[in-house]
Amino acid sequence: MREITLSKAVNEAIAEEMRRDPTVFLLGEDVAEAGTPFKVLSGLVEEFGTERVIDTPISEPGFVGLAVGAAMTGTRPIVDLMFGDFIFLVMDQLCNQAAKTHYMSGGKLNVPMVLRTNMGATRRSAAQHSQSLHALVAHIPGLKVAMPSSAYEAKGLMKTAIRDNNPVVIFEDKLMYQDKAPVPEEEYLIPFGVANIKREGTDITLIATSSMVQVAEKAAEILEKEGISAEVIDPRTIVPLDEETLLKSVRKTSRAIVIDEGHQSYGITGEIASRLTEKAFYHLDAPVMRMGAMDVPVPFSPALEDVTVPTPEGVAANARKLCGGELIHAA
Repeated sequence: MREITLSKAVNEAIAEEMRRDPTVFLLGEDVAEAGTPFKVLSGLVEEFGTERVIDTPISEPGFVGLAVGAAMTGTRPIVDLMFGDFIFLVMDQLCNQAAKTHYMSGGKLNVPMVLRTNMGATRRSAAQHSQSLHALVAHIPGLKVAMPSSAYEAKGLMKTAIRDNNPVVIFEDKLMYQDKAPVPEEEYLIPFGVANIKREGTDITLIATSSMVQVAEKAAEILEKEGISAEVIDPRTIVPLDEETLLKSVRKTSRAIVIDEGHQSYGITGEIASRLTEKAFYHLDAPVMRMGAMDVPVPFSPALEDVTVPTPEGVAANARKLCGGELIHAA
């Protein structure tokens, strides 16, 4: 099977869906001539023209509002939000309008819109361009949230998102755009709410999102050399969440660490950990541990920034403690 970058996978997914469905169009800042600052969308304007690949003014509330209206009236817009940090600017359009329209119209209206954006620190982009804010929108009923961990997931989830009749937010990790992975040339879709067991294990479950999947896999390799068998699971979508796959794994291993790049307090790690604790309590031999980003603005200093997010060594160290019983009585 061929290997392509995550960037190429996203580009292919959008191009294929635009060829298949003439109601799909793309809009955002620098999506046409520039192909976005990360060049993910390069070449699309040459094929589909400026009527379907639309450069917008620097007005996120304006063009997301336009997309919501367009989706309500029969099209399938893909909105490119240049940085995930800008999601603060569109919370009304996304969370008050797109998320609630189907419910408030008694099911008469749908908003089949995809908002694709990015996340992730350690790119030296400082506090306003390095946040991982997926927990904010996961909190809002009516929105689906996908977090691809490789080029394979990026393409399959994007195609599913475009065909969904609900608003979907996709967060891609900025550092992964040039990462390669096997991606079939034939068409495929990845259903929402179906987790992927990346690595089977028996001693501890590592549940990780986005780029933290790679962190968990590297931690599992470290632990394997020490005789500790770690199961690694990628939820793929946090809304909907494949709760049953996670619970089945934890009931088997009796220990779990949840790893996510969002801030640890009030975040995805807490939500998943609480579900595991509530529904698999009597199978646990240790408290479910959470590992998220430090609760600080992302520093610009490389030396400081690199220690704000989970690392393979940190995950392995905590797994070692859990398997050794050191944290069984931890508060």
